[in-house]
Amino acid sequence: MLQTMRSSAKIVMWVLLISFVGGFLLFQTSGLMGSAPVTSTTAVASVNGRDILYTDWQRRAQQLVQQTQQQSGRTLTQDETRRLDNQAFDDMISELLLEQEYKKRGILVSDAELRDYARFAPPSWVRTAPDLQTDGRFDPSKYQRLLSSAQARQSGLLSALEQYFRSEVPKEKLFEQVTSGLYVTDGDLWRAWQDANDSATVSFVAFAAHQTAADSNVADADLHSYYDAHKAEFDGPGHASISVLHIPRVTTAADTAAVRDHIARLRAEIAGGAKFEDVAKRESNDTVSAANGGDLGKGAKGRFVPDFEKAAYALKAGEVSAPVLTPFGYHLIKVDSRTGDTLALRHLLLRLQPSDSATAKVDRVADQLAKLVSGSDQPTKFDDAARQLGLTPFRVQVSENVPAQYNGKDVPSASAWAFGGAKVGETSDLFDGEDGYYVARLDSIAEGGKTFNAAKAAVRGRVARDRAIERSIPAAQGLATAARGSSLEAAAAAAKLTVATTGMVTRAGAARQFGSLGEAVGSAFVAPLNEVNGPVRQSDGVFVTRTDARRPSDKTRFEAEKKVLRGRRVQQMRDQWIQMYLADLRKSATVKDRRKDLNAQLRRQSTS
Repeated sequence: MLQTMRSSAKIVMWVLLISFVGGFLLFQTSGLMGSAPVTSTTAVASVNGRDILYTDWQRRAQQLVQQTQQQSGRTLTQDETRRLDNQAFDDMISELLLEQEYKKRGILVSDAELRDYARFAPPSWVRTAPDLQTDGRFDPSKYQRLLSSAQARQSGLLSALEQYFRSEVPKEKLFEQVTSGLYVTDGDLWRAWQDANDSATVSFVAFAAHQTAADSNVADADLHSYYDAHKAEFDGPGHASISVLHIPRVTTAADTAAVRDHIARLRAEIAGGAKFEDVAKRESNDTVSAANGGDLGKGAKGRFVPDFEKAAYALKAGEVSAPVLTPFGYHLIKVDSRTGDTLALRHLLLRLQPSDSATAKVDRVADQLAKLVSGSDQPTKFDDAARQLGLTPFRVQVSENVPAQYNGKDVPSASAWAFGGAKVGETSDLFDGEDGYYVARLDSIAEGGKTFNAAKAAVRGRVARDRAIERSIPAAQGLATAARGSSLEAAAAAAKLTVATTGMVTRAGAARQFGSLGEAVGSAFVAPLNEVNGPVRQSDGVFVTRTDARRPSDKTRFEAEKKVLRGRRVQQMRDQWIQMYLADLRKSATVKDRRKDLNAQLRRQSTS
């Protein structure tokens, strides 16, 4: 929960080791290892003929899950677990593809190279470690002393560095090969500078696309033709519609007062001589830091949420704060030491939560709901339970791999459940969220991917929008013709239309007023002054424009900043080339993904 309030830099890698072993043991004891259809040799995917084993993927995913749970101090939702499953899967595919490229290109890394990288180019998780800072900055001399100490070997730092650089150095060599020869000419830099800094005042009339029911009335054959011509644009995630019942946990003013009184008593106990560390271990709801006496480590400003940080930096070394309220609850903060902006801190957290009696009441209703509907494949049971318990269902549209949201709040685990093999009409088990309990029913689902049926609704929407835009062109053409014979304002007034003016803006500023950056904005910045331009079609409408004034970019300033601009542009191009290269590598690879099939089989097996 307090992930934003802890330093992410760790030198000792025991957490990773524990997570790895824990995940492996969890998988081994889950019953999946030796039960059909999944065995120790079952492939969850193949990449250019090389298998990724299901057991290896699950081990990697469990490692990420346990590591994240340790950092957050709570159990993850199904949405979060699914995201980490996908991350582990994508990482393993990328690693295999890179290994194949290293072999193809003859890229090797010597032990001497590894030693040099470890000594002189430490990774960010080392450079940001609090114990290696002096006055808030990384201290190379401290790092060199650590490397030569027995602690580096005993803590696992040396092996962690070797593992890190064995992965990163060949990758960097590959990327150097891919991006060698990158250069940006003065002309390219100047054009980019102009695009960002040219200014103009543009008057325009916008013809928005107003769709009608007839626009959506498109024959399947025409939809199919459009899809075939724009197939790459519709390779999106799946979509589903779910109905949700929510039993909220409500924190009252009395509950808040009780927590405030409780933490005030704890502060009095500490002021009376009790050790802060002991009270934090006993009372703090931040279980991760509580195990270490509330220790949040040492670091500079920017680690904490604003209210917490303001209170912390107002303290002297050894002082304990008054109760501090943040979005996480009430805190007591103690500063162990202070050097400039670097603080070593401890805290004790009490979360705001409903009283025991209110919680018990909510739990009873949740138990009733679970008994009535959990796991049912009869849609009517969901509606019957809502009426019986006085709950109002709400409908949510969800996208695959994106947490469901309603009124700006997450509906935990619902999206992952919907795309995890649930059938239309099925009701989920009870989901436990921070603000209450949820149950979801799957009302409809459209699988993602490159199929016409999956994209059909989106194709129909695109065709309808294009038809509406096309219908606006004659009116825009008539306005442009009339405006050239009089003025834009006179022609617009006669047509009962409104002329908008941007004021002196760059292309980005004009795009905000036009609605998007497209052909209309681009043409307005190059059109002759005071001439009516258009009609110009964009993806969101049709525009008739007139450029009223123009202020060119400052060439003197460009020359002064050219060196910095070139370095920045080359780095941007390098990043873009690398991303394009990796995307092409993935696109050209033969990847057979069996996750959905295996998960569906396991799900059927667990319910049989």
